[in-house]
Amino acid sequence: MGALTLTACGQGAAQSGSEAPAQEQAQAENAADNAVETDATSGVDLLRGTANSNKADQNTGDRAPEDAPVETKQKWVELRAGNAGGLEPAVVNGKGLSVYWFSDDPVGGGVSNCNGECAKTWPAITVTKGTRLFFPGIRKENISFIKRQDGQFQVAIGGRPAYLFNKDKKAGDILGQNVGGKWFVMNPEGKRAVPKAEAPGQNNGQNTGQPAPGAKPANSVTFFSGKNQKDFDDSFAVGVKVESKCADLRGGFLSLNPDGAVKIWSEPGCKGKSAVVSAAVNDASAAPIGFPEGVKSYIAA
Repeated sequence: MGALTLTACGQGAAQSGSEAPAQEQAQAENAADNAVETDATSGVDLLRGTANSNKADQNTGDRAPEDAPVETKQKWVELRAGNAGGLEPAVVNGKGLSVYWFSDDPVGGGVSNCNGECAKTWPAITVTKGTRLFFPGIRKENISFIKRQDGQFQVAIGGRPAYLFNKDKKAGDILGQNVGGKWFVMNPEGKRAVPKAEAPGQNNGQNTGQPAPGAKPANSVTFFSGKNQKDFDDSFAVGVKVESKCADLRGGFLSLNPDGAVKIWSEPGCKGKSAVVSAAVNDASAAPIGFPEGVKSYIAA
């Protein structure tokens, strides 16, 4: 993919004459602009964007080897809105593994009822002080933390504690879906993820110039240089705060994941063809968006 750098209202342009590749400049600039908010309860650092756009160590966190120490795995956690075996939007982690909720856990109850042997089959997504949590496509207000029986903090979304399933081995696996009628893949609101065709509002507003009914203006959006919200290999992502003034992207971004309604344009300066989106877009070059060169500017809708 071409090198990409984020600019906002004319700021953040790559310095001319720099020897660093433009993509590395983009990563550095985005990391520098990405304010960290520390959760008072858990001590976890919440950051916009993805693991890749924040230059997380690929040998730690969600991508650490299975036999790595807990402290290595807790360096960072990514929980993002994406596709899980045809369920969309669904929450997946930094390796693309599906994230589940347990019906025996009370919503907003602050407790997990999966401990001991249960937790070996359904590992809790745990964090500690200093863990970096990336959450593209999930509203910050939907994220919280509960204290487990073993004293560790577990991430909750929409008041539901979040888990993995030990039989899921690769991105897209949903072998834990509906196990015992109690385990379900989670969506970004902490509810049950459903097949894309069943999800309400997936295409609403994408070519009408109006947000989907009930959609709130986006607070943040993650743009991906490649299709299908890919943030691995040669694709690159940037997570940004959405404001009520036009912001430019240097280069075109072919997919995006907002946490609310955002207006996008096919040209810099909020010019050219426009669309309002309220849900993930996997290919902005295709219908109904139809931006052959990708998204180049945006503003809060």
